[in-house]
Amino acid sequence: MLKQISIYAENKKGCFQNITGLLGSNGINILGSVTNDSAEYGIIRMVVSDPDKCLEVLTNNGYICKGTPVLAVECRDEVGALDNILKTLYSSNINVNYIYLSFNRDSGLPIMVMHTDDIVQVENILINKGYNCI
Repeated sequence: MLKQISIYAENKKGCFQNITGLLGSNGINILGSVTNDSAEYGIIRMVVSDPDKCLEVLTNNGYICKGTPVLAVECRDEVGALDNILKTLYSSNINVNYIYLSFNRDSGLPIMVMHTDDIVQVENILINKGYNCI
């Protein structure tokens, strides 16, 4: 199970770069990210190499952020791979709140980072169906 960092950030020029600059200067690698924006503010969700340090650095620099458990499941790089994962979860009556793409640096395969209401249950379901959860 991974910890995702959600950052509430102003939608203005340079804000995202300021965040990536802070992380880079503190040795924190971004492993996956998705950004949802609105007119004035957005939420940046990221999986990083050191989530606790990331929270500390960003909070100390005035950002509102929090850590949330997420699950990463490796999937084949082929047509229908994500659909098969989602069918597995649907058949188990699981709702996926959101999902975004990263990749497994060891295997080179895509991973889907997902948030659900019960990460442990979803991880057990996927492992029992033969998926590799990270």
